Amino acid sequence: MNMEYEIVIGLETHAELSTETKLFCGCSTKFGAEPNTQVCPICLGMPGVLPVMNKKAFEYALKAALALNCEIKQFTNFDRKGYYYPDLPKNYQISQNYLNLGTNGYIDLRINPPQADKKRVSIHNVHLEEEAGKLIHPETTGADFSLVDFNRAGVPLLEIVSNPDMRSLDEVESYMETLRNVLLYIEVSDCKMQEGSLRFEASVSLRKKGEERLGHRVEIKNLNSMKAVLKVLDFEIKRQTELLNSGSVVERETRLWDDVLERSERMRSKEEAHDYRYFPEPDLVPVLIDAAWIAEIKRTIPELPVARYERFVEEYCLSNYDARVLTDEKAVADYFEQCVKIYNSPKTISNWITNDVLRERKEKGFDIYSFVVTPARLVELVKMVDEGKVNLLTAREIFAEMIETGQTANRIVEEKGLIQISDERVIEEVVKRVVESNPNTVADYRRGKKNAFGFLIGQIMRETKGKANPRVVSEILRTFLDRVVDNEVLPR
Repeated sequence: MNMEYEIVIGLETHAELSTETKLFCGCSTKFGAEPNTQVCPICLGMPGVLPVMNKKAFEYALKAALALNCEIKQFTNFDRKGYYYPDLPKNYQISQNYLNLGTNGYIDLRINPPQADKKRVSIHNVHLEEEAGKLIHPETTGADFSLVDFNRAGVPLLEIVSNPDMRSLDEVESYMETLRNVLLYIEVSDCKMQEGSLRFEASVSLRKKGEERLGHRVEIKNLNSMKAVLKVLDFEIKRQTELLNSGSVVERETRLWDDVLERSERMRSKEEAHDYRYFPEPDLVPVLIDAAWIAEIKRTIPELPVARYERFVEEYCLSNYDARVLTDEKAVADYFEQCVKIYNSPKTISNWITNDVLRERKEKGFDIYSFVVTPARLVELVKMVDEGKVNLLTAREIFAEMIETGQTANRIVEEKGLIQISDERVIEEVVKRVVESNPNTVADYRRGKKNAFGFLIGQIMRETKGKANPRVVSEILRTFLDRVVDNEVLPR
């Protein structure tokens, strides 16, 4: 039996919020401290202690819910989610179950290549909860124990639950990237997956095309990279397809991803899922969110990545690719717009940023906001090229030196005498010498060998130490060579 199936995927996202202190106590949230050095009686769940909510964390969660177009509950509170696990010191987690902070939201995706219509994924809910600690499993041979680090316990955690609206791995990848970019744009999480501050849980099922009823859902827990999410979904889709094609049933279960074996493994069936015994948290007062508070938070939300991407395409006439690269990161988009504000040449500036600035950033790892080549300094260099003062090859060398020394383009050009040679009489003399010195290459050109022309250009640029205007060189060289082809005598 061979059938065609529709893929149905939803994601739960956990993002640690970038507050300096934990959700219900004053302990630091800084990553990388020695185990169990950022703890107190509150986040360790000692008897008799009382939590006090971190207002900044709540406002970050509210900001994210608004950025994801959620309906905001005017009245919300927290609940106790009771379960035992070694990294949960209180044996319960303070979360939100009955009155989520935000519901019925959505996020619009950019699919590559762009589609005529946006793909919209609806958000079931956004809620705030506290992190658990972290289990550390020793790699010592024969070790039969695990250690617990409670530094992470109590860190504010935002959970974003999508509806099962995604139908392909491309849509899943776009959802993860877009959601990450939104959280970075609004500056509520650093989204560093390598540090565990952004994690995903995926749910996937298959159904016959045209059917409305969903198939049995399989959940995959604690995926710490986008690559892992895509790998496990690809594996699960193939596994479930094989089961259905053989007449077997896909069980409703929770699975874990083995990154070494690159396969999912059964964790438990959903029928064995715990009863978390939710009930309202008695030690925290409810939160009332009025219209003025919502308006105040909304004013702090910048233009979001998809909207900015669309504006860059329309306003600056950029390609979809260039607009995507520039808007993937808020700092880069800000840098581009500051440059364009100084010098209205969007395409040229886009080329410099996407090809040169981002390449250097990837190699050297600097922060765009503190980049030594400020927008004003980059524009100064770009204008030199546009005005014919230096050629592009020289400009790239100047750019590298600007990064290395912190000097301006003008200073480097003045000190090194790099002003471009555009005087036709000067260039004619160099062209003449090069042509007369390379008769074999000229003969190759006469026989139609295209690379002969490029070789001669290179020789001319070498003689002028890269300072000759490439356009003028090309025009004059072609004129000289055409005369040779026509058996004319070169002027002396």
